[in-house]
Amino acid sequence: MQQSIAAAKTFAYKCWSLRSQLSTQAQKIQDQLSRLKQVGESFGSNLMVENYQMKRVEFIAGPSVEGQSAATRNLNEILRLLEDDKVYIIGVVGPGGVGKTTLVKNLNNELLKINVSNSKLSFGVVVWVTVPKPPIDIKKIQAQIVSRLNLKVDNEGSEVSIASKILERLKQEKSFLVILDDVWDAINLDHVGVPQPKAHTGSKVIITSRFGDVCKMMKTDTEMNISTLKEDESWQLFIKTAGDVANRENIQPIARDIARECGGLPLAITVIGACMSGKNRVEEWVDALDSLRISEPYEKDVIDEVYKVIKLSFDYLESPDTGSKRRGDIKSCFLYCSLYPVDIPTEDLIHCWWAEGFLGEHDTYEKAYNRGNTIIGSLKNACLLEADGMYCVKMHDVIRDVAKWIANTFGDEHISVFQAGIGLTEISHTTKVSAASVKRISFASNKIEYLPDCFMKCPKTTSLLLQDNESLVKIPDKFFLSFPVLRVLNLSGTGIRALPCSINELRQLHALILQNCSMLKELPSIGNLCNLQLLDCDRTMLRCLPEGMDKLTNLRVLNMPNSNLGSSIGQGFFLKFSSIEIVDMMHTCLGATSFDELSSLRNLTGLFITLDSSSIFNRDHTWMKRLKRFSIEVGKFSFHVPFDKSRREIIVHECETFSNGELSSMLQFASHLQLVACMGLSKLIANQCFNGLKSLYIINCRCDFGPVEEGSGKIDPLPNLEYLSFYYVDHLKSVSDFGHFLGLRFSKLRKLDVFGCDNLTCLFNVGGAFSVPRHLEEISLSGCDHLTELLAQFVSSQTTLVSAEIPRVRKLSLENLPKLATFGEAQSMWEHLEELKVVGCNGIRKLPLSIQTSNNIKVIRGSSEWWSQLEWDDHNYKSNLEHCFTQDLPWARSGKRASRAEPNMS
Repeated sequence: MQQSIAAAKTFAYKCWSLRSQLSTQAQKIQDQLSRLKQVGESFGSNLMVENYQMKRVEFIAGPSVEGQSAATRNLNEILRLLEDDKVYIIGVVGPGGVGKTTLVKNLNNELLKINVSNSKLSFGVVVWVTVPKPPIDIKKIQAQIVSRLNLKVDNEGSEVSIASKILERLKQEKSFLVILDDVWDAINLDHVGVPQPKAHTGSKVIITSRFGDVCKMMKTDTEMNISTLKEDESWQLFIKTAGDVANRENIQPIARDIARECGGLPLAITVIGACMSGKNRVEEWVDALDSLRISEPYEKDVIDEVYKVIKLSFDYLESPDTGSKRRGDIKSCFLYCSLYPVDIPTEDLIHCWWAEGFLGEHDTYEKAYNRGNTIIGSLKNACLLEADGMYCVKMHDVIRDVAKWIANTFGDEHISVFQAGIGLTEISHTTKVSAASVKRISFASNKIEYLPDCFMKCPKTTSLLLQDNESLVKIPDKFFLSFPVLRVLNLSGTGIRALPCSINELRQLHALILQNCSMLKELPSIGNLCNLQLLDCDRTMLRCLPEGMDKLTNLRVLNMPNSNLGSSIGQGFFLKFSSIEIVDMMHTCLGATSFDELSSLRNLTGLFITLDSSSIFNRDHTWMKRLKRFSIEVGKFSFHVPFDKSRREIIVHECETFSNGELSSMLQFASHLQLVACMGLSKLIANQCFNGLKSLYIINCRCDFGPVEEGSGKIDPLPNLEYLSFYYVDHLKSVSDFGHFLGLRFSKLRKLDVFGCDNLTCLFNVGGAFSVPRHLEEISLSGCDHLTELLAQFVSSQTTLVSAEIPRVRKLSLENLPKLATFGEAQSMWEHLEELKVVGCNGIRKLPLSIQTSNNIKVIRGSSEWWSQLEWDDHNYKSNLEHCFTQDLPWARSGKRASRAEPNMS
């Protein structure tokens, strides 16, 4: 303004117009100043804007993932999630050292390169926060955000006031990205000052954590689980860190083994690779490999940068003195896992924890077992254990090394000898750990043939794991005298034929596990094992019960499924075990007396037995309602039928005599029923109502499904049936006929399996009072040679499926159906299909039109030849579905009917 006035003075004619312009300009400035003062006053005295101008993204130093295929895939995935309008809070989960922080640092730096015109990735501000370890200090988190936003805050300000100012500041941006790295406890975003991203268009929050529960509690919309590297990726990262020396001809084989020992954990690979960089002597590499194999860190950097990083997860586990007596000791449970070499059966693990006393104080085995499952879940959540199928868990190699290091470094409660899975053929007397102090010994999964006659005295050892040594056939007579306080003995999967008498001296033994000792034919007297709670002899060849077994009055779990033991079970045998909770003597055919004795055991919650058919006559079965799970076989079994110990199941073999409702009272308490080679199904099931039955298996039954009997159909005998399965049912022509025969309405049927039913011609007859079950979601058909159609309409041409009756079938599997040529006219049945498998059904040349236009289909499996020969109304349909197709070779058939041996009912 001053410059304008000075210039105007030289030209008098300009002064008048300039005065008017300056007056208007001054008024605008005054109005703007007034508004800014009001904004400033709203911040309060504790905060002022120092510098509103700041970088959109600040570079964060860290290792680059360039050239690393796995990390690059993860980076691209998280960039994709940032562009997804339906994702607001992203969780990145994985164990310590797997590369979560490296990933989000690279993401941050990648956003520096993003063109500002790219609206979804050009955040107004990207805020990086390294979350401090617990106990969480909200002010420390806020301080990092305040610094990043160039805000000045009085240290005396409250968390609430600071949060409100941060909140106000972030709301001024068109969008923001907040990265909360290494979160150990759930954080309330409002308390920190971060607006909910869902309410702020285009904004996102990323959380990295070792704990899956943290992400769930912070209500993430999606989670990325960061897994370890594959072997080739590990090797490439190792070379990058260790340098060219790792590729030298005389060093490379050893270097590859060292890289494998790192188990794909990027932190271990980079730290150990850096330690080996510049080491040119083969001897140095061999020494490093030996140290890794015995879990002894050979460099201080390995301890500081790898072991201590992972140990933080261990330290964060709940300490036993902070929980109640029933919560157990999760740290001891974790360290115990290091005694196993590879996969760890969860039931076996929980039994060992229970016997060791790690699960806390519980009234019943049931409660202890539940607690064990909770602890396994917590260890998985902390990324210290991984799932390995349905019944096993596993521990990462490096995490196992850290667990062994912790056990043998910090205190003497968990000192162990670990020589599992290393190919030992014999046990050496020499050990770096004093026998007088060792608590647990594991020689599991080796090739041990002999045990020493006089083993060193181990007065404190409570667990001895010798399982999975197939070559071990004999145990020396005095061997067990070296372990006076042993609580857990696992000899599963060994070749032993008998046990020495010295086992009877293990008076502190709580768990004796002899699973899968297929050569074991006898046990010595075990009457002195007065503290034994678990005796597991599953899949052994025992010919009789051991002497003194009736003295095991503390027994809680008896697992002895064996067809040879029936004759050695005398009257009053089961009455000795007043504390017993689980009895598994499946295939040992028990009579009426034994069944009555079992019914009187008040603590019994799980029962798995085989009864002769006469044992259920004229008996009150109401006691069964206190059983939480059971599997009861009735009748002569012709072949093994798999059962699930988590269910309430009755299996009936080759019975035709149940015309007077002998099974009715038992079925009232069952949820699953298997009928094997039975007749008279209508007399067994029809005209009675079994509300609890949810699944029905019909196997090898040759009964006719004739006309509906008089009086049937008034009630649905299985109103809550959800799963129906037929295996080799010769006279089954359609599922509709079967339903009519028994009066079933299938009102809740969700899953249907049909296998090897040669006379099946159609799946459902649609029309009149019958339609396709409306809740049906999964159908699997296999080996039905005469099946020609899925749906057959049998009334008039006007019969159609009304919309309310159309099932939402999501999965359809068709295998080896040579005469099937069509899916049927009711294409609306397949509108919701997600997975389709067509193998060995060469008559099917066309997919239903609704599948081709549906967005729900995710997977189509079949042979490439079948896929190439399909007919299409529009080739665009094929191109739309091409990405869904996965090759699946047809089941090889020799032209003969498949065996009627044990069916696979998984």
